[in-house]
Formats: sequence, C-alpha cells, structure tokens
Amino acid sequence: MLDAYLDDEQIAQIRRAYQFGETAHEGQQRLSGEPYISHPLAVARILAEMHLDHQSIMAAILHDVIEDTGTGKEYLINQFGEEVAELVDGVSKLTQIKFRSKAEAQAENFRKMVLAMVRDIRVILVKLADRLHNMRTLGAMAPDKRRRIANETLEIYVPIANRLGLNTMRLELEELGFAALYPLRYRILAEAVRKARGNRKEVLQKISAAIEERLNQEGMAGRVLGREKHLYSIYQKMRNKHLSFSEVFDVYAFRIIVDKVDACYRALGVAHNLYKPVPGKFKDYIAIPKSNGYQGLHTVLFGPYGVPIEIQIRTEDMDKVAESGIAAHWSYKVGDKAGGAQARAREWLRELLEIQKSAGNSLEFIENVKIDLFPDQVYVFTPKGRIMRLLRGATAVDFAYAIHTDVGNSCVAAKIDRHLAPLSAALNNGQTVEIVTAPGAQPNPAWLNFVVTGKARANIRNYLKNLKSEEAISLGRRLLDKSLAEFNTALARLPRERFTVVLEEFKLKSIESLYEDIGLGNRMAALVARRLAPLEKEASERSRGIKDVLTRYVPGWLKGGERAAHRPLVIKGTEGMVVTFAKCCHPLPGDQILGFVTAGRGIVIHTESCKNVAEFRNRPEKWIDVQWATGIASEFPVEIRVDALNKRGALATVAAAIAEMGANIDNVSIEERDGKYSTLTLIIEVRDRIHLAKIMRRVRSIDMVARIVRTKG
Repeated sequence: MLDAYLDDEQIAQIRRAYQFGETAHEGQQRLSGEPYISHPLAVARILAEMHLDHQSIMAAILHDVIEDTGTGKEYLINQFGEEVAELVDGVSKLTQIKFRSKAEAQAENFRKMVLAMVRDIRVILVKLADRLHNMRTLGAMAPDKRRRIANETLEIYVPIANRLGLNTMRLELEELGFAALYPLRYRILAEAVRKARGNRKEVLQKISAAIEERLNQEGMAGRVLGREKHLYSIYQKMRNKHLSFSEVFDVYAFRIIVDKVDACYRALGVAHNLYKPVPGKFKDYIAIPKSNGYQGLHTVLFGPYGVPIEIQIRTEDMDKVAESGIAAHWSYKVGDKAGGAQARAREWLRELLEIQKSAGNSLEFIENVKIDLFPDQVYVFTPKGRIMRLLRGATAVDFAYAIHTDVGNSCVAAKIDRHLAPLSAALNNGQTVEIVTAPGAQPNPAWLNFVVTGKARANIRNYLKNLKSEEAISLGRRLLDKSLAEFNTALARLPRERFTVVLEEFKLKSIESLYEDIGLGNRMAALVARRLAPLEKEASERSRGIKDVLTRYVPGWLKGGERAAHRPLVIKGTEGMVVTFAKCCHPLPGDQILGFVTAGRGIVIHTESCKNVAEFRNRPEKWIDVQWATGIASEFPVEIRVDALNKRGALATVAAAIAEMGANIDNVSIEERDGKYSTLTLIIEVRDRIHLAKIMRRVRSIDMVARIVRTKG
C-alpha cells in the first residue's frame, strides 16, 4: 500500500517507527485482549489509505507512546525529528488534563485540539483516524462508556470531519456512532432497509441505464452510480422532518461523474431533459463551493414510478475532494497556494484561532465553534461584488464581523439592496449588504440575542467584557478614593509600598485588578481603604471591631436608621454596565436614591421609597450613599400606568401625547380591567422627574384618560 505513493527511504522511516512503537508498547493489551500495537498500526493504515505523508503515518504509529509508555518528547525528537515529535505531542496532549466536570474536560480538549490543528492540520487527521479505529472496536467497552464516546463522536468529531470535507470518514463515524448510541433504533432501521431493498435494485438499475444511454446519445463520457442513503442519514431525516421510513427511503440517489467542469453543466441538461426537475431544488456548488471545499451540481427530478430522484454531478477531481476533503491531492505546507478544500480548511482554522483568543473559557469557546460546525449557509454580496458565505439566519451584524472585527464593533446601520434595514434582519441568498459605521460606536449587548455566527458572538462578548472591566476600574477607583477620605487621605497620597502589601494580601497582580474587584462589588471599598490607610490610623481603629468599622466607614444605614455623615458618591448616568438602575422602581434624576453593592454587578441604584429597600436594611455593609450629579443629559426608563376608556384610538392618542413631549416609548402592555376601562402600562424614556411630571400632566389632560400614575416597585 505504501509503495504506491512513498519512496523507499520514507517507507524505511515508517518501519523504524513501527519497530520502536512495538517495543515501547510491549506487554500492553487493549480491552479486547489484542496487543496494544494493533491500535496504532490500524490508525496508520487508515491514514495510508488516505495517502497521507510518511510523517503523519509515523506519528500515527507513535501517537500513544508519550502518554502510555513514558517516552519523552525530547527522545522522539532525537529519534524521529522535530516534526514527527510535535505531531505526536499534539495528539497526546488532547487527553492529559483533569477537569472539574466532563463538560469542561470535553470543552478544553476540543479547544486544545483546535489550537493543535492551527499549528499543524495533520494533528486532527491523526486524531480522527484514532477515533475511527476506537469506534470500530467499541464493542469491548462497557455500555455507558460506549454511549458517552459515541455521543462525543457525533457531537464533535463528525462535524469536524464534515467541516474538513472528509466525507468517507464522516459517514463511517456517523454509522458507528448511531449503532453505539441507539443500538435498538439502528437494528430496527437496518432491518427495515434490508426488507425494502428487494425491488429497489431493479429500479436503480433501470434509472442508471436510462441516464447512461442518454449521456451516450449526447456523446458524453461519464459514470453513473446508484447509491443508497446511509442509515444515520435516513434516521436524521425521519427525526428532523417528521417523515415516515417509506417517505425517506422512496428517494433514489445517483451520482454522475464526468471529466470536465463544462461537462457537468451539459450532464445537468441531459438529466433535466430526461426527467422533469423539481422547482427550487437545484443547487450550484461549483460556482459557489461549500465551506469545506465541496463542489458539484445537485438537482432533484420527478422520476419514473412517481418517485423523486436526487442527482449529484461532479468531475473526477471534485469526487476525490468530496470523499477525502483536505486529504485529497495531499501536499503539506503549501500555505495559501493550497487548492480548494485545504485553503478553506486553513481559512476556517484562522477564524477559530480568532474566536479562541476572544473566548473567556473553554465552554464559551466550544459553544461559539459548535455554531460554525453545523453550517446551513446563505450567500450574500458586498457592494463591490465579493461573495460572503454566512450561516443560515445570519444578520447584518454577522456580515459586519465577517468582513472585519473593527467593522462589526463600529457598525451602526445596514443597507440591504440599497435600502436601510434593521441590524437584526436575517439575510437571504443573493442580497447585497452594505454596513454603515461610525467612529466611537460600540457593540450593543442586545446583539447577542440575534447574532448566529461564532465569530460575531465571541467578538461582541470580548468587547463588552473589556468595556465592563474598564468601567469597573474607573468606578472602583472613585469608591476607594471616597472611602480613603474618611481616613483623611487619598489615593494620590498613599505610598506605593502600601499597595504592594495589600495586593500580596489579596493575591492580586495589579492595582487595576483591585479597582476592578471593588467596582464589580467583589470587595468592599471601606475594608480595602482600612487596609491601605496609614498604619497609625489603622491601629487606632482596629480596636473598634469590624462591626463598628462597617457602621462608621461604610456608607449605609446606622442602627437607629440615621445616616452616616460622609460624602455621597455622585451618579452621572454614564457609568456604563457597572452602575445599573433597578427595574423595580426605575429611579430618575430628582429622586432620593440609594446604592446597593452586588457582587459581580457593581452598584444597583434604587429609590429610597422602593419596597425592595426594606429587605436589605439588615445588610448595612452593602449599602452606599449616592446622589445625582447636576446637569445630567442622559435619559432613563420609567414605568407609568394609564387607566383609559375602552375606545378606538385611545392608545394612539396617549402615545402621540408622550411623543409630543419629547419622550420615547420602550414598551407597552394593555390589560382590560372591565368593559369600560383598560390599563396601559408603558415604559418611557425621560430626562428627570420634571420631564416626567410634564408628560403626566399632558396625558392627564386627554379626555379618554381617567387616571395616570408612576409605578415604584
């Protein structure tokens, strides 16, 4: 097998690797009782069938020696060279880490696999071949372990094989995974296929002969292959489309293989001339290939006997890529000169690397990547005519991030076919999309509710994470400076040594980390101030006890309900995500307000009259005195309730009056109280209490309005 495409020197190196592996694994057995070396040898055989280079086959033979025999990477470098050692190390590292949960372990292993793939794509080919042989020999495992491995295979390894265009491997992994995960369903379906197969062969032969005859009449050379659907494919269609077995199995599938690209289109004409095509079922993957490099023409025809016929038309080269993906015409390290499937695989890996840099943890990373592993695609155009391939359901924001991260971060509007459209609008095939950007614009957290691509989701989360961090640092610095004022000092006057001592005590790396912890509510500013304050002041206060210190130095409630004398924190409304306004009472500038420190969220602002305030009176250390800044230009949401007559146009009249007073309506709900009145609950954006009072006066003057009140928790 090897001498068909490798030279004698390369085969000799593979033989040497085998001899080393056999010696290293001597005495070890698999669960089936076979010598352990049989597994690496089988993995190497799978790669040899794909005609992979000799280094990949050597790595396959040696892929378990680091993990199972204690052989060091340095030793492998000396014996077989750095490239083979790196491949073996890349495969070995995927199973070496221990984690708190199976989900975390699976996610981190997947993340490591992706990073190894980016460094050398052959790592994943060895890993896939390893998984394929493990699936072939899964019978020796305990039932629960079989199901777990099968589920992992179908969830992760099958989509990766599909994404890399390894169709033959994908189909076998699917069949083996299906049989192990749902053994009863597999047996029932296999039996149903066996029983229904009888007269199908005759029909397949007749249709194949008719297509071949018509091709010959047109003077075209080509092969016609009738093919059966695989069990997992039948199962998926039955489950996802709620079809019966007969509805799925009655579809006949054929593949026409021709010599040249133009012959594909001529063969399509022949097929459409022989049987009528089903409208809307033609797909041209030659002009616009799939993301895994697949090319071909797909069509569905009304066949004889009233059965539909699926036809795929490809050239010989396209057929090789369809079955072997990136392993077709294998040439390693050809960079951007790589053709079709390899170039697209490398482009996808570059995108994965960008997503991994933005992801906060392994579970978030795998969530983002899984989106890209199940592509159902839509093709749109840039204003300059460049084709962009996106997931089905992708929006203008996904399109913006596909162009460039900076375009996504600064997009403010979109034009679809030259007309302004919402950023959340789903894109359709053939549309031309133009993104409008603005300097200073930033991602909106609401975008996470509708974006569908992993790249967009990862970049939005990363930006918001960094933004929240910056805001928390700024707020934490203000809170700490304010608390230090109680000790007659300030941040600017504290010696650097004091910070060093406190950072070591709290196990933090930088002052910014300390500020961020305070801003997010994870540490109390008053306690940090007490640790940072001059030593003599600290000594005099230590005897008071922690409760007295909290009561005196933490802005909040005293035992008698009286307020501590200190400077309140000034709220401007522009603090960002670390200062939020409670939805129970919707505080406005002009209201008497209080701040409640919540771990991870920063400060939540309530009105003093809010009913929820009473619940927290017994936690004075969490309260902080706040007051509104002067001259606030922001707008704040507030809830009002309007009792209006049940008359046509009542809501429109109220809405028009609110708009007339310069306020936006965020949300409206209507509840019918009785036959005569309805209650309108509106969330509106106002500048302050005075602005709200003017709006309420205007709405109260409407004849149909019986009552209007502001709701406060």
